[in-house]
Amino acid sequence: MTELMNFAQSVAREAGELILCEREQADLVHDYKGGDELVTNADIKADQLIRTRIEQRFAEHRLLSEESSPELQRVWESEVPVWIVDPIDGTVNYAHGHIQSAVSIAYCEHGQITLGVVYNPFTDELFSAELGQGAKLNGATIRVAEETNLRRAIIATGFPYIKEGIDDMVERVRSILHHCADIRRLGSAALDICWLAAGRLDGYYESLSLWDFAAARLIAAEAGAVCGHFGAVPEDVDPQFFNKNLLIANPALYPQLLELLQQS
Repeated sequence: MTELMNFAQSVAREAGELILCEREQADLVHDYKGGDELVTNADIKADQLIRTRIEQRFAEHRLLSEESSPELQRVWESEVPVWIVDPIDGTVNYAHGHIQSAVSIAYCEHGQITLGVVYNPFTDELFSAELGQGAKLNGATIRVAEETNLRRAIIATGFPYIKEGIDDMVERVRSILHHCADIRRLGSAALDICWLAAGRLDGYYESLSLWDFAAARLIAAEAGAVCGHFGAVPEDVDPQFFNKNLLIANPALYPQLLELLQQS
């Protein structure tokens, strides 16, 4: 592994241990950003830990983080490297005692995400990838599933805190259920995408924030997935970073899902 990958994995595991201990040993404090989006004291502590480790090692780098610095725009235009962090992806799961939550860390340099780490401390599964080097789960190479029949495919998605546009989302779910084997809503976008990379799911679609998918998208791509969008991408935005209408699937299912979602 490269120095950057060793660093990212070490920080992800340290943050994972923190959120494990916070849930097991302390009373979680619940708050709501914008009145809707749940955040806990563990989110804040994990964010502070990751920020501190990055600043100690790479003082000149920038940080885009859901909790402490969500305002950084147009990451791909940054002249210095940017770390893209979600200290707990799947906070609602985390706060309710579920095990589908993860630390997500991505590294972007020269307008390209070149490293991604997603760590679920509850299952001790660490997904990782470096650009051009393939994807791994706890050090073992992973690949997307080879399913080609849409009617046998398991598709994952999620729903936002803000319910604007929910009717369109429900129509997409209806269409997926009519044409695919089943649908999953597991509560962590980063892990959904990593599960797809590991062959546990066949397709994934949703609109997200960049910190939700930056690391996992690279992991999926390195595992052989096609990563794109079922809606238009603005001309002035690098598709790699565009967060609306994401679609990720294996090469055989991607065009079938794209047509299905565009029709619905």
